[in-house]
Parts: sequence; structure tokens; C-alpha cells
Amino acid sequence: MATTYSQIGSTVTVGAGGSATISFSSIPSTYTDLVLKVSARYSAAGPFDTRLTFNGNTSAVYAMKSVNGAGSGVPGSASESAGVSTWFGAVQGVTASTFNNVELYIPDYTSTTMAKSASTEHVNEANQVDARGYLITQLWNPSTQAVINTISISVSSGTFTQYSTATLYGIKKN
Repeated sequence: MATTYSQIGSTVTVGAGGSATISFSSIPSTYTDLVLKVSARYSAAGPFDTRLTFNGNTSAVYAMKSVNGAGSGVPGSASESAGVSTWFGAVQGVTASTFNNVELYIPDYTSTTMAKSASTEHVNEANQVDARGYLITQLWNPSTQAVINTISISVSSGTFTQYSTATLYGIKKN
């Protein structure tokens, strides 16, 4: 089965002054899956949480589990349930010109009969001891299931810095 990636809209590039949120709206429902690729840096020393919401929904309907490993640190794990957003990763801001990379995969985003699952691969690099790799699974389970038509990522405090980018792709399985 061939898989075709198509960029949806333009790449979002954060301008001077930064931005607390990066969003994609009016996502067409013509694909089977979505992939969001982010290269971001944070305005504060961090790391700080990056949060993810779908369709502007900030009700307590998100869950998450993660595992992470570090080059010289202790591996870790975390979980959340009944969150008003879901954890998308930790963005560093310590080392100049060093960006963190995140890829979010959302299968079956057009289903109106089941909760939406997603998976994230995340690497934060700050040229320091706490640089980590994360694997995160997310679940969005609102009381009324809906097609995902808006994706927003935001930082817990501060902003994404200039030149942070995000690109959304639709996947068609042929």
C-alpha cells in the first residue's frame, strides 16, 4: 500500500517576538491520517511543558502516557488522565540556536465513532545533561466524537522563539 504525504497549508514560522501558541485550523477531512512536525525553541531556560489541544476543546477529556531516556540521566515516565490538554513534550531554551524536534502522528482523525489516539516522538537537545528523547501516547475522548479540524500547541509559560516552525501533513493511503 502506497502512502502519500501532502502538506496542508503553509509551514508556520514564528516571527520576531515569539508566539505562545502555534495553531492549524480548517484542516480538511480528505486524508486518513495527520502528521505534525515541529522544530521549536523556548524563550525561557526550561524545560517547560508544551501542551496540545484539538478543536479548541479544553474540557477534561485528554489522557497521556510517556517514557523518556537521557544520555547520562535516569530514564523516566509520566502519565496524565482527565487533562484539559495533553502533554506534547518539553521544549528547551537554554542553548542558543538549538531547536527541539517533535513529530505527532494522528491516525483516523476523521472518525466520528471513536476516541482519537496520537503518538509523539520528541527529542530535546540543550547540550547539557538533561537532553532527552520521549515517546508519548495521547488520547482525546470527548463525550461527542468529532473530526479533528484544529490542532493547537502552546507553551506553559513564555513563548516559542523566532524561527520555530511547524508543518502539518495529511496522509492518504492508496
